[in-house]
Amino acid sequence: MTSKSKLLIGAAFLAGWMSAASAQDADPTNMVRGGLQAIQLVDQGKSGELWDGSGPATKKRVARPEFVRQVEASRSPLGAAQQRTWVSVNRQLVANDDPDVAGQYINVEYETRFANASNRVVREMTSFRLDASGTWRLSGYVLR
Repeated sequence: MTSKSKLLIGAAFLAGWMSAASAQDADPTNMVRGGLQAIQLVDQGKSGELWDGSGPATKKRVARPEFVRQVEASRSPLGAAQQRTWVSVNRQLVANDDPDVAGQYINVEYETRFANASNRVVREMTSFRLDASGTWRLSGYVLR
């Protein structure tokens, strides 16, 4: 299998593990699992695969190399994740003139302890947007 095929399979896996008719119908357990899968790609240094599976608004907002650079710059100093626990799943409806931005979102937050920041808890948040095909796609990853 070529690396391009693996990348496409990885992006399809990440983007396709959840689909639902609406944010209200989304199973929080699946959203937590999906968020964890996304974060594990970051843990493995595969943040480019996150961008590959993201929605159009994310891709318009930030180019792949910049997304990878930003994620790596924020995560690398923290070291390896030592403990991670999900703490919240929030739904949000966003109104916007851009149809790639407007829509239903779900944010999943985790409290994480990292090897190089063991004296504090860091919040990781993954955001997903429900696209027109009914697939939840990554719309963001941030540390708080």
